[in-house]
Amino acid sequence: QVQLVESGGGLVQAGDSLRLSCAASGRTFSTYAMGWFRQAPRTEREFVAAVVWAAGWTYYADSVKGRFTISRDHAKNTVYLQMNSLNPEDTAVYYCAAASRGVWAKEDYDYWGQGTQVTVSS
Repeated sequence: QVQLVESGGGLVQAGDSLRLSCAASGRTFSTYAMGWFRQAPRTEREFVAAVVWAAGWTYYADSVKGRFTISRDHAKNTVYLQMNSLNPEDTAVYYCAAASRGVWAKEDYDYWGQGTQVTVSS
């Protein structure tokens, strides 16, 4: 089992920045990648960004490329999502997830955090 705890969400204005954190514990040695997904009301949960834990390769959705940066800290077993130039369309619950294979699909991820709300006002 892998436990994931997100933090860092909040209410910001358009153009502001936020940094989300996700602390992992448990059997993290089996993790291939860590990712962030988001879900707005009445929408499907969508991929935001992912990082391959060992290699550091990163992947981004087109909608956040150039604005969001995912990174990881091995020593702290933590993954971060730096979000810049936020806009109201970024409003959603953001979920951290751990995958044993793949990076793009929800089905690749075996463990999920509880989510943290990000609200961007115009």
